[in-house]
Amino acid sequence: MELIDQHTKKIMEECKVRAQEAGLKFEKETLEYIVTNKDMIELSPKMMIPTLYDYWVNDVEVLKKQGAYKLYPSNPYETVINSRPAISFYNDNNPDWLNIMIFYHVLGHIDFFQNNVLFEKTWDYDFVGQALADKRLIENLRSEYGRWVDYVIEFSRCIDNITGYFNELSIHSFPKEINPSERIAYYFDVFLQEIVKLPLHEMYKEVERFNELIQQNKDVGESMFFSEIKTKYPEFQAKFEKYIQKQEEKPVDLMEFIRDNSSFLKKENNNWMKSVMNIVRNTALYVQPQIRTKIINEGWASYWHDKLFRTDKRIAGFESSYARINAGVTSINRIGLNPYAIGLRLIQYIEEMANKGKMSFEFQQIYDIEKRKSYNKNTGSGIDAIFELRKKFSDFTLINTFVTQDFVDRYDLFVTGKRLDPARGIYVYYIKSRKAEDYKKMLLDSLYHPPKIEVVEGKTTEDNLYISHRFENKQLIQEFIGDTLVGTGYLWGGQVQLETTEIIRKKPAAGAKKTEYQYHRVLYTIKDRKITKKNL
Repeated sequence: MELIDQHTKKIMEECKVRAQEAGLKFEKETLEYIVTNKDMIELSPKMMIPTLYDYWVNDVEVLKKQGAYKLYPSNPYETVINSRPAISFYNDNNPDWLNIMIFYHVLGHIDFFQNNVLFEKTWDYDFVGQALADKRLIENLRSEYGRWVDYVIEFSRCIDNITGYFNELSIHSFPKEINPSERIAYYFDVFLQEIVKLPLHEMYKEVERFNELIQQNKDVGESMFFSEIKTKYPEFQAKFEKYIQKQEEKPVDLMEFIRDNSSFLKKENNNWMKSVMNIVRNTALYVQPQIRTKIINEGWASYWHDKLFRTDKRIAGFESSYARINAGVTSINRIGLNPYAIGLRLIQYIEEMANKGKMSFEFQQIYDIEKRKSYNKNTGSGIDAIFELRKKFSDFTLINTFVTQDFVDRYDLFVTGKRLDPARGIYVYYIKSRKAEDYKKMLLDSLYHPPKIEVVEGKTTEDNLYISHRFENKQLIQEFIGDTLVGTGYLWGGQVQLETTEIIRKKPAAGAKKTEYQYHRVLYTIKDRKITKKNL
């Protein structure tokens, strides 16, 4: 692995100038490395972060990919990671014209990383540098504790997919300057609603009275407000003080709860395990926004490499070669899902809609197909709309908002099905549905959606961790439950109970055409590495 040469770096810098003139925003400094396919295979299990800590599962993945590469050799164009400065990797045999296309694609990714709000927690530090420090810490711990370090990594990684990413993001994003005082927050959110149980219209009057006093005198308005509260509710101050004593910052996910509350981890000899858990958790949080923006991120990068490359004078003579490569990257799969293709077409569709004024409420009220097709206000606001999209949307919000019947019809999209042809003894694919709701469901089902696992504090004690799975019509993968509970039980240092829902196929009645299912709430218990299950 080595930095690109000065000739290729000059091409990248020229691409940066054109990209910024087009409206992309990113930090000036970037690093570009030339890597071999062997390097790519070795780095991919580490999410292309060279400094990430070593772990045996990564070695297994490398061996698997080496075997797959021998059977199906491939030549990836690029990989870019969200770091400070941004780092990207390229093959060593790309011609200049292809590098231009790839550089525009990479700059699209970098712009997305540095401007989309889901990545907000990654803007303030260099994760590659932090990963190096974490790697060194783990190596030091391995020299002292040996294989136990890898046990803690493995047990932590069993539950690192349920980190509280959105809870962390909301805490980070909430402006401190609009944070109310603890007394105000307790009065309106807890005291009036849970203790006094004031009717809603009376609540509004209290809010209005408070706002009037603040407008009259910002410095003493709150004191004046509570001087009246003391007379009206003499018990308020005592309850508030008791509330403050109990109030602690609650952990946002299961791993953080175990880290902060496990009596096993609080023992002096086990304290080092918390550092390992923090490393695993922070790494998981770092990759969460990338997992949740795969379609829109690739679509955004594909949009800009196409827009900027086709207007670049350096394309002369390579139009057909570019068309072939671009079609291979962004063509719509009739079977399966190509995130580049769907993301690109959604962005193009939204730009076209905004340019014609079709993002308006007026257009949404039109149901006549011909009128919808001919509607055009020529607003020219398409570029502003997609930049706003880049700033605020994830894959879920993009698909849920804009995969409409118009979009499905516009690009002739459909859901495929598979059935057995008895005559030929083979499976055949067929068009199952052209409805937008079916196509949207297929896309949403393909997105990352980890289970929601919550700690039930009323049933959790020092010796027993009680966790509950919020059922969302998908059961947990049963083959993973046992090993995950064993690892969680080790970190907790005691019994762990998991409450979840299992789907069981009912015995079909005579003549029944549809398969029916039953839903059973069950409780798994792990104690002394032995698992039991009972119906609730």
